[in-house]
Amino acid sequence: MIMKTIKEKNRPIATFLAFALIPLSGFATDIYIPSLPAMATQLHVSTAAVQLSLIVFLISSGISQLFVGSLLDSYGRYNPGRLALVAFILASFAIAVSHHILLVYVMRVIQGIAVAAIVVGKRAYFIDTYSGEKLKHYTSLFSIVWAAAPIIAPFLGGFLQDNFGWQANFYFLGFFTLAILMLELIYGGESLKYFQPFKAGTIFHIYRETFRTVDYTLGLIIISLAYAMLIVYGLTSPFVIEHVFQRSPVVTGFSSLFSGMALMSGGIISKLLIRKPLVGKLTIAILLQVLFAATMMLSGLYKANLWTFVAFTLAVHFLSGFIFNNAFAYCLGRFSKNAGIVSGITGGALFIVTSIISYGIVNVLEIRDQHMLGMAYLIFAGLAVIVLFLFSQARKTSEEMTEAGRYINSILVKK
Repeated sequence: MIMKTIKEKNRPIATFLAFALIPLSGFATDIYIPSLPAMATQLHVSTAAVQLSLIVFLISSGISQLFVGSLLDSYGRYNPGRLALVAFILASFAIAVSHHILLVYVMRVIQGIAVAAIVVGKRAYFIDTYSGEKLKHYTSLFSIVWAAAPIIAPFLGGFLQDNFGWQANFYFLGFFTLAILMLELIYGGESLKYFQPFKAGTIFHIYRETFRTVDYTLGLIIISLAYAMLIVYGLTSPFVIEHVFQRSPVVTGFSSLFSGMALMSGGIISKLLIRKPLVGKLTIAILLQVLFAATMMLSGLYKANLWTFVAFTLAVHFLSGFIFNNAFAYCLGRFSKNAGIVSGITGGALFIVTSIISYGIVNVLEIRDQHMLGMAYLIFAGLAVIVLFLFSQARKTSEEMTEAGRYINSILVKK
């Protein structure tokens, strides 16, 4: 089969399209956050039932990412990506015309699988195409670009909900991805240079060795805890802002916009401090999260309003963006081979772990106010302190083993 490759003159546009699709998973969740209360009312379901539509998407996308990377390393990025875009478009329109929560769940599963193929393929595109400092530059931009979703999507979703209803969010997702698909057909192409045979035994070995790398696995847990704070906020903030503070979906959108800006600002600052020692940066950021979360929880017992709720959220999410960007870049850069598989493992494990702990904490704590949200943040930040300590020890051991290996090799060479 003749494979369409990217023309050199189209490379800048192809790179732009790759960056445009990286936040798609965030758009697919964040755009209808302001609509959660309205969806629960119009679909005649409980708050937990409509919140579950977010978690169903994240889990299906996470599980798919664990496996889709190996398929993309064997069959390429371009053709699977186009098929995934078509599936995502059709599922978006199906949700928009749906009147039953079960159909919403099914379509969200399809969207999750499609997004996995799209996002993993686009992350791998950069590893296929660039190397050295340029690759490091682009991978450090991933979480900054990804943060565009929590900035733009809820604000846009609040406007669409207030003027057209919750269905407009999914119509927007369908038409947006349709436009990207048209551009992909014109300017896109295959970026994978060396196709690897699909061998289950070899792929299983890669997965096993990846997860046996202790510092990588602990790094995944750190970014999962940072991301869980955003998911918990997304699941609960519409009900706190619209029911407790009696504000409109537009206010929910604005508060999420500021939250997303804080997240992106944290990512930008992390990029500016990219040469600073990793563990030192993460230690300061996580300890500050503990401080802000504890203060948010305690102040919520005495005087809580929309302003204090948003202010503490901005501080915590700024630090989440800082932590996420540093740890995510570290995890992606931990392995230089099998880009599709490692990209899929990283994104997939992130979504699965985040979904489990965030939905679990929301149901256990029954978050309905600032105090309880602060408590959830404090639990996540406290766990991050423990994991970071283990991460620093594992990283130190890994570096010592690498240095010992180099020393032994130098002796053998001399002999």
